[in-house]
Amino acid sequence: MRFLGYTVLICDDDKDILNALEIYLKQDGYNVIKAENGVQAMEILKTSVVHLILLDVMMPEMDGIMTAIKIRESNINIPIIFLSAKSEDTDRILGLDMGGDDYITKPFNTVELLARVKEHLRRYARLGGLAEQTTESKNVYVTGGLVVDDNRKRVTVDGEEVMLTATEYNILKLLISNRERIFSASQIYEAVWNEPAFNVGKIVSVHIRHIREKIEINPKEPRYLKIVYGLGYKVVQLK
Repeated sequence: MRFLGYTVLICDDDKDILNALEIYLKQDGYNVIKAENGVQAMEILKTSVVHLILLDVMMPEMDGIMTAIKIRESNINIPIIFLSAKSEDTDRILGLDMGGDDYITKPFNTVELLARVKEHLRRYARLGGLAEQTTESKNVYVTGGLVVDDNRKRVTVDGEEVMLTATEYNILKLLISNRERIFSASQIYEAVWNEPAFNVGKIVSVHIRHIREKIEINPKEPRYLKIVYGLGYKVVQLK
């Protein structure tokens, strides 16, 4: 499972570490937001969608432990990985007890850190955490593991990005933003092409087939995009 486009917040008062981690994470396809202390991190979380946090323990103004406690007051499931120069078991246990999901000792192995980031995102997606968070954002539509983020014009299935054409995207957006509502081929055509529909059933059905081939594990037994025979098409609402 890939997590291209997801956002990692790095919070560390060491600018060299911030810059190095930013380079490594961006090379792996992540968006990166940087903060130099816990106060900055909390402000960022008020306005930005973040999917994982790398959090230094020892920082000025607000240390990592207190930051994690405050984050957990409103973001229960978001993964937090502590970064610390302290390697004692008592420090590790404290970090995990205060809301951390993992604890990596500095200096860290970059390959190992990236592997842990990926694993925690995988668990987060499996538990539905990404979907739960994105539902709080405007213009983001979620059903099961299918997410259409209209702010970024981005479609993902179980955390993996799906590439659609503009027409395919607009059809899917129409259906997922009106989950469980059945649209006829003519209604879809008029909404997406913005012109009167005359004998457009085949045109729409071809696009529907292409969408299903991209978002469904088994297009012949679709989970998300259903045909209601004689009536049209719909996207179902899944938990």
